[in-house]
Amino acid sequence: MGQSIMHGNMLTAMYFVRRLISNSYPNCSKLMRWRLKIMQNLYSEKKAAQVAAYFLFQAQGRLPVLKLMKLLYLAERRSYEMYGDPIIGDKLVSMDHGPVLSQTLNRINGMSSSEDNGWDAWIADREDHAVALRDGSRIRSPEQDLLELSEAEFEVLAETWKDFGHLSKYQIRDLTHKICPEWEDPEGSSVPITLEKLFEVLKFNNEQTRLLKKQLREQQAINAAFTSAA
Repeated sequence: MGQSIMHGNMLTAMYFVRRLISNSYPNCSKLMRWRLKIMQNLYSEKKAAQVAAYFLFQAQGRLPVLKLMKLLYLAERRSYEMYGDPIIGDKLVSMDHGPVLSQTLNRINGMSSSEDNGWDAWIADREDHAVALRDGSRIRSPEQDLLELSEAEFEVLAETWKDFGHLSKYQIRDLTHKICPEWEDPEGSSVPITLEKLFEVLKFNNEQTRLLKKQLREQQAINAAFTSAA
């Protein structure tokens, strides 16, 4: 728990720095070249599980997979837009039903194993086309019990739920086709959404891009340090 609190406090501090440098965060043109390897280094199954648990808690414990995946993607996208950081650090992918977080979708579908206190600790196995909290009584309130998440990240999740939580699974799917121009119809396959493409859509400027590159490298180093210390 100490590591989670320390990580959350560090991200919250980074949030305040970014607020100072990102008052005009929309508008960017030239983008850094990152590889998918960077996204893999940033990925946190524990945070993916707790973000999913947050939305399931708001929905009284159960959501269609389609709606949950769209909420997760929109939260990740909003975090990039607001603070220049992902929450989960997942790979972004265009699929037939809209943009998704690839590794998290694989976990929902049982295509990867869960780490200790990761997905399986919070989320029950997929049943038909829905997922649910494994133990709803475990969450008294998200802020009390979802300790992997920072104050800034809770802000992103709350705004995402407020804007999209009332939509049906098909309404939110159709909306992502309209408001996420980085998505492209893969015609039955899947197409990676590169950070270059996302940042171009979000219109970051050159200086913001430079700062984001530095900050994401720092976050990679933090993640690596926590991983090696675990």
